Amino acid sequence: MNLKSTFKQIDLFSPYLVLVGIALYLLLALIAFHYQIRGLESPSNEVYFYFLYGSLFYLLGILIPIIIYKGFKLKGFKEFLAKSKELTINHYLGEKILLLVVLIGLILQFWNIYSSGGIPLLSGYLKASSVTKVWLISYVLFLPGINILLATYPKKSYYLLLGLGILFFALTGYRTTPIVILLSSFITLYYTRKFQATYILIFAVVLLISGLLVGYVAVQSIEWQQWALNPLELFVYRAGYTLSVFDQLLPLKGSTQWSLFYYTLTGYFQAADPRALVGEVVLGYRHSTTSTIFGPALLDSGNMALALQMFILGGILKIMHTLQKYKKGIFTAFYGILMAQTLVWIETGPTDLVVWIFFLMALGLIIYLSYTCKDHFSLNNSGDNL
Repeated sequence: MNLKSTFKQIDLFSPYLVLVGIALYLLLALIAFHYQIRGLESPSNEVYFYFLYGSLFYLLGILIPIIIYKGFKLKGFKEFLAKSKELTINHYLGEKILLLVVLIGLILQFWNIYSSGGIPLLSGYLKASSVTKVWLISYVLFLPGINILLATYPKKSYYLLLGLGILFFALTGYRTTPIVILLSSFITLYYTRKFQATYILIFAVVLLISGLLVGYVAVQSIEWQQWALNPLELFVYRAGYTLSVFDQLLPLKGSTQWSLFYYTLTGYFQAADPRALVGEVVLGYRHSTTSTIFGPALLDSGNMALALQMFILGGILKIMHTLQKYKKGIFTAFYGILMAQTLVWIETGPTDLVVWIFFLMALGLIIYLSYTCKDHFSLNNSGDNL
């Protein structure tokens, strides 16, 4: 078996990729500590314990659906998924409707930037006020819309809309949204097109350069800060700084008593930033602060909250990953969105209302399909592998 055929058999974007991402992120942060960039000091051993603890519960969340499936031996379940195209929600989402949703999202985001009075990417003050309710609506419309459009209607002209979306959201000055749009759309295309290794390598380079440039330009444009780091140093430093925040957070487990999660869900409507609450509690001053994928749950309610969060993440991603293999369309699109958001969460943490909205949408898809499936397969002593 040659290298090319081996590569084709590897599922690059399976839920296990999150565990690889966590390990790579930790390695990146340790490089920052090793070179003591801007005075960073090595973290405590407790950090490694919680990285392992959270990762194990995430892995358990992936494995439980497999164990349940094999334990009940659901005969014909995969065959039903593969053949029941009429039961997909794609039937209700025509190409014109999806195109309209994407265009409305783009128009709203363009209006959001225009009404800010400048380009938020080039001003820290404008950036701080660019994530408005209009931004939220535009993102909720555009991200699922473009992914479903790409998954269902393979037209090259839609890549132009994708490019416009990446540009418009990059102009707000935040790295996460353009990276998620780029990464989620690539994951969607990865599962609906048969990409060669060359395309994947090119995408990885484009993603890295995009993240470096947007992050660097945005930081350099903050009027009240002075940075002497080059783009690569800044990229490494952010990983180390976030891990340092996580380390300082550990003695404060449970101190916010679910208020962090509350403001995650309500912050857009109360002008409250949950990451600013992290900065206030951990650092002693109000500053938007990331604390890794494990930080917010620990700060809110300790070990059990972290275990529950990671278990649910692993379970939902595994179920969506399995469903998208057979249902394609909207299921592939939402899996791409959730996977991309979860990978970004490794640094930023789950403090975004919009991401929880996408997870709720995915949960709705799972419930919808479960309802349509309940009378279409039987329990038997023979089963399939997920």
